[in-house]
Amino acid sequence: MSFLVLVPTKRVPDTDGVIRVAPDGLDVDTSHLSYLINPFDAIAVEEALRLRERRDDVEVVAVGIGGEAYEDELRTALAMGADRAIRVDAPEPLDPWNVANILAELSRRLEPRLVLMGKQAVDDDSAQAGQFLAARLGWPQATFASRIDESDDGATVARETDHGIETIAVTWPAVITVDLRLNEPRYASLPGIMAARSKAIQEIPLAELGIEIQRRVELVELQQVSSERAGRRLETVDELLDHLKENTDLF
Repeated sequence: MSFLVLVPTKRVPDTDGVIRVAPDGLDVDTSHLSYLINPFDAIAVEEALRLRERRDDVEVVAVGIGGEAYEDELRTALAMGADRAIRVDAPEPLDPWNVANILAELSRRLEPRLVLMGKQAVDDDSAQAGQFLAARLGWPQATFASRIDESDDGATVARETDHGIETIAVTWPAVITVDLRLNEPRYASLPGIMAARSKAIQEIPLAELGIEIQRRVELVELQQVSSERAGRRLETVDELLDHLKENTDLF
């Protein structure tokens, strides 16, 4: 029996692009933005591949939830080295609760030993899907992992908190969400990219999973925050100190 690692991936706008609010004030205008695999999820893919390098029984399965456009990011995971990819055809956008419900049903069918995923997506920064998923499955969870040491029975996970490094142990099956400091994702090789283009991506209709989308969170307004600040020329250090005392919002 293989040690299956399920790695959810999300398609997100490139944060290096210029972010503008859509005319309706309810979303980001993405018409001019390029997309990529969520950076936290790329770290999860990399860690799954490193786990496979340490164990000969590991199978890495990348999964995306969304329309056909998601296949680009799934092929990125395949090019990095994932064994296969699955796309659940579902309407977008989905909040973390619905993502967790879909992943929970998929996990019940695939029976992974580990769900390894980014701690959050850079487009909404909600950091909730992993926790919801663990709760839906009744599995132990370790969040914000900066180091993972696995064994036959489970894993020891180091996670950075405001008070220092916390080390916790979980048993398989488990959900682990990863932080930026865990690793540096590899670049896909040219042979890997070429091979990924020809690999089939399994498509699963949402109806096949028997999941009904329950929209529990509604975005009611999105405002653009101005990053501009007027400059002021100060002549002396005393003027600078007075200015800092009067403008505590600078800190």
